Amino acid sequence: MNHNENRYLTVALGKGRLAKSAMELFTKIGIPCEEMNDKTTRKLIFVNEDARIRFFLAKGPDVPTYVEYGAADIGIVGEDTILEENRNIYEVLDLGFGKCRMCVCGPESAREKLDSQELIRVATKYPRIAKDYFYEKKNKTVEIIKLNGSIELAPIVGLSEVIVDIVETGSTLKENGLAVLEEVVPLSARVVVNPVSMRMENMRINDLIRDLKNAL
Repeated sequence: MNHNENRYLTVALGKGRLAKSAMELFTKIGIPCEEMNDKTTRKLIFVNEDARIRFFLAKGPDVPTYVEYGAADIGIVGEDTILEENRNIYEVLDLGFGKCRMCVCGPESAREKLDSQELIRVATKYPRIAKDYFYEKKNKTVEIIKLNGSIELAPIVGLSEVIVDIVETGSTLKENGLAVLEEVVPLSARVVVNPVSMRMENMRINDLIRDLKNAL
């Protein structure tokens, strides 16, 4: 990556609500990207020529990968993804939107099992976060089962005693007779930066982060 004023900074955005909120913020600091609002577009990369910034949308879990390998200088993604992917990137700013919590959830009857020596099974989309929490913070050995969808189902059908999952309102849990038993970590959208970009484009990236911070 050569340092020059003509180089475009590339920003990877986690698809969905996160990208929408991020673009509202970029618009607020004078870096809009109209073509991203075109629902019919087949484009993959969107450019703001004035600011010399390119944006692209990626699946959340891929954003830290694009940033680590330098395909994106900057990424905007949820803290859950950053912790789970564990990439070599700098986390530089908490954007404060997309707020939720990573929690251990299950039926009330599972609460005492969490503090006993009994081996329990934990179903989750986030095996790294779950493992880190139980092994490092609780010093508890558990069996972790990786699932990809409807995690709430696992304790109901007896696949696991508890789950580790993202909780926003908790209404899905309640409807299924489950509750938050322990909070693992609070989550929100974060800005991450590639370490090499941070060195080479220090001024531009720091200015951009400052502007985003002021706009929050």
